Amino acid sequence: MASAADFEVIRDPLWNNVRVDAEALAVLDSEPFQRLRYVRQLGHAFLVYPGATHTRFEHALGTYHLARRTLALLRERGELEGIARDQLVLIQLAALLHDVGHYPFSHALEEAGFPSHEVLATERLRHPSLRHVLMKTGIDRVELRLIALIAGRSRSPLQGLVSGSLDLDKIEYLTRDARMCGVPYGTVDVDRLIHSITLISDGDSQTVAVHEKGVSALESLLFAKYQMYRNVYWHHAVRSATAMFKRLVQDTLAEGVLHSGWIAESTDEALMERLHSAPHAPLALRLKRRQLYKRVLDIPAGSVRSGTGGWISDNPELVRQVEDRIASECDLQPGEVLLDFPKKPEMLEVELPVRMRSGAVVRLNRETGSDWLGIQRVSHELHTSARRLRVFAAEPVAVQGSELMSLVERTGESVSAALEQETGLLSTKE
Repeated sequence: MASAADFEVIRDPLWNNVRVDAEALAVLDSEPFQRLRYVRQLGHAFLVYPGATHTRFEHALGTYHLARRTLALLRERGELEGIARDQLVLIQLAALLHDVGHYPFSHALEEAGFPSHEVLATERLRHPSLRHVLMKTGIDRVELRLIALIAGRSRSPLQGLVSGSLDLDKIEYLTRDARMCGVPYGTVDVDRLIHSITLISDGDSQTVAVHEKGVSALESLLFAKYQMYRNVYWHHAVRSATAMFKRLVQDTLAEGVLHSGWIAESTDEALMERLHSAPHAPLALRLKRRQLYKRVLDIPAGSVRSGTGGWISDNPELVRQVEDRIASECDLQPGEVLLDFPKKPEMLEVELPVRMRSGAVVRLNRETGSDWLGIQRVSHELHTSARRLRVFAAEPVAVQGSELMSLVERTGESVSAALEQETGLLSTKE
């Protein structure tokens, strides 16, 4: 029987009592994990939804809780027979540590060209205080195995619980984000989903799947994700603040005031404090006072030719140059016009086996799943519906939508060439 020293119970507003076992307790007390207390889950969304001040710490703890619940259900059904205890511990630790490499202010810095937070997780797991507690688990190659799970390339039969179409991270963040923002959009049937998770044979190994009875709950998860992107994550004011923050960081890095390595290890407040003392402090001050840039153009993604505009999300430096050329043409200062065209093409993608009531297995993907998983059939249209091409500006200016779309629909190489010309950028044709 476990003693009181082997676990603690933490009260959580979403999941109530969260039991934290000994291995996870040691991780919680490490410096890299404690840092997550000071990194907000939704970046600048609190400027629109005041309750959105929850942190990566809470989310990671909740994901760990869901991992424990799911493994307990699989164990009750006898589906974990033959899976070693160290693999079960690793799944729980990976759920807890999946965001340990996260930057300040959510995904904004990744949009600004920083490496993914999964890449940084490798460095965090090698931090002395975290490495020490991980080694004490006695699990062979613990760091490498955790890195593989977080990156989604582990051969563990339980990999899908950490990274996949139905991973516990998605279930947790959608539920928590909706609760803290006070919106009904992210409603997910968590119990139904978790009870529907199962393991199936996949050749010589096993893999995570969902039972047919959970498909409707899976559809609700995907639709909740679409609604949260449309109404919360890509809300116009949230995107304005995000664009301002990205530009502020880019300018500060270009001037050599801050180093990307320091930013990656920082917290929300520590970073903003340094940015306030930088040469571009006026932009930081506007963020602090919620004096956000206003929309001067807002175009549905459906109006932009399909397959174009990728350079806006893929080439931050080119975007920065284009913004400043447009600002000059509008008689504004550099950094006073910002472009925004976020994308998440995998938003509603599903790559997941389904165990039918008959025992047969159907593999959901774009080809085989589109006939009967309704939301997957319209995934591209929903992604397009959630996206907007926006121009934000510090002052009211007139930007012609037709000219901007003509620019956006060009290739990045063509836009770079246009920047070298002295003619007006928005009036330049290929």
